[in-house]
This record gives sequence, C-alpha cells and structure tokens, in this order.
Amino acid sequence: MADCAKIEGMKVWNVAKIMASKGVERLPCVTAYDYAFAKLADAAGIPLLLVGDSLGMAVMGHSSTLPVTMEAMLHHTAAVVRGAGSALVVADMPFLSYQISISEGLRNAGRFLQEAGADAVKIEGGAFRAELVRALVQNGIPVLGHIGLTPQSCNVIGGYKVQGRTRADADRLVEDATALAAAGVFALVLECVPPDIAAHVTAAVPVPVIGIGAGAACDGQVLVMHDLLGLTDRKPPKFVKEYADLAGTVQTAFATYAAEVREGVFPAPGHAYTPSGAIQT
Repeated sequence: MADCAKIEGMKVWNVAKIMASKGVERLPCVTAYDYAFAKLADAAGIPLLLVGDSLGMAVMGHSSTLPVTMEAMLHHTAAVVRGAGSALVVADMPFLSYQISISEGLRNAGRFLQEAGADAVKIEGGAFRAELVRALVQNGIPVLGHIGLTPQSCNVIGGYKVQGRTRADADRLVEDATALAAAGVFALVLECVPPDIAAHVTAAVPVPVIGIGAGAACDGQVLVMHDLLGLTDRKPPKFVKEYADLAGTVQTAFATYAAEVREGVFPAPGHAYTPSGAIQT
C-alpha cells in the first residue's frame, strides 16, 4: 500500500501545477527507475519523474519495451516514489495493461496509485484512447498522454521512426492531441516528430506538450535518464545530449577497486575497525 504520509498538497509539483506551467515555464522531465536516482533528480529540482517502461531496455536488457510487466512497473514505481519528495511521479502503463478493455485499464491504472503511490499514469495512443482517458480521469486517475512515436506499437509502425512527416500525419497528430486534451489528459508526451510539427501541436492544445526528439518549441522536454547521464551501452538517439559520462566513471571505479583488492591495497587500516584485542598473539 502507498505510504500514508504522502498526503494531497504536500508535494511541490502536482497535476494542477504542471498544467498551469503552460506558457509560463518550461518543464525539464526525466525517467527514473529506482530510489537513488529519483532522489538525486528530485533534489535537482526536476518537476516530473516518469517511471518509463523504457526500463525494459535501460535496466532489464531487453530489446524493446514489450516484455515489461505490471509487476516490474509496480516494483520500480514504488522505489521512485520513495525517492521523490517534490516531483510528480508518473507510471508508464506497460503493454497489454490497458489495451484489452477500459475496465482492465482502469483496474491496472488504479494499482499504480493504490499500491505503488504514483501520482499519475501514462498511456500511449491518440484519439482512439480518449474514451479510456476519460474513464481514468473521471475515476480520479490523472493521465499523461503519449503520441507521435509510440514504442509499444513498434511492430506496427515498423520500428522507431520519426512520425508526422506528411501533411496528413501532421494533421492526425493535432487531432490526436486535441482529442486527448478534451478527454482530460493533464499533459502530453510528443515523441520523434519534426520540430515544426511539434510547434504546431504544442500551440493547438491547452495542456503542456513534453517533447522527446520533438524540438525546442515544446512546453517541456523528457529524456531517458541513462541516455543523458551516459550510462547506456548503445548509441543514443540523435536528439539526446549526454550531460555526463557516468559509464566511463563507473567502469574506472570498478577497475580501480578490483586492482586494489588484487594488490592488497584495499582495505587499508583506515577501512577496518579497531582491533578487539580478544585474540592474543
């Protein structure tokens, strides 16, 4: 069960404040998957932490998000919630947790709030998800929408490709964004679309549009934590800026530790407790 100390109004960032940021301030958002990094991101002033199903690739070593289960998402969401004192925590609903029926989606979304302590959920899909969004919001579950490139549909769209390149596709993105906003989403993730189209979508809706690979005109940005920290073993997408090389730092630390253990340098006397004197030599 969620921590009872987390009472409405205690957080600095909530759904109402995220919505009110439209046109006022840009929202820097990141994914998070555990307590330690969630606490660091929260302390840095990140307003929204997304427990993304991207953990399938970033944390679990899968080639896509599709194998990620509800149990895995609940586990990681609860850890992030424990580390986030001020940030809004959004749980990504994994593949097949909401596609089967509205009642199934409502049940699983409710578990994220009730069992893991999330503040909201994210679902992928455009106007055809409006009925589900409306049902969730009417039942007290805030929803972050997600349009453009939707990774859970990678097998249908033929991989991870830029979306909205044609006029028809661009119009459809605006229609999707408008329908989701009308259904009650508090914000939208817009992934992998040309910047001019992203600007058009952003201007078309009254809720914040959070871009990932969608240019600078969006109301906010989100990046996968492992990408921006340089913790990935794959080439990051074009839209990623690496703000650190933690993979190199961590590997060097491991190598130094291993060498010191082998050479008998660690542990040094300063890393040991005071001798007890119980054994006389």
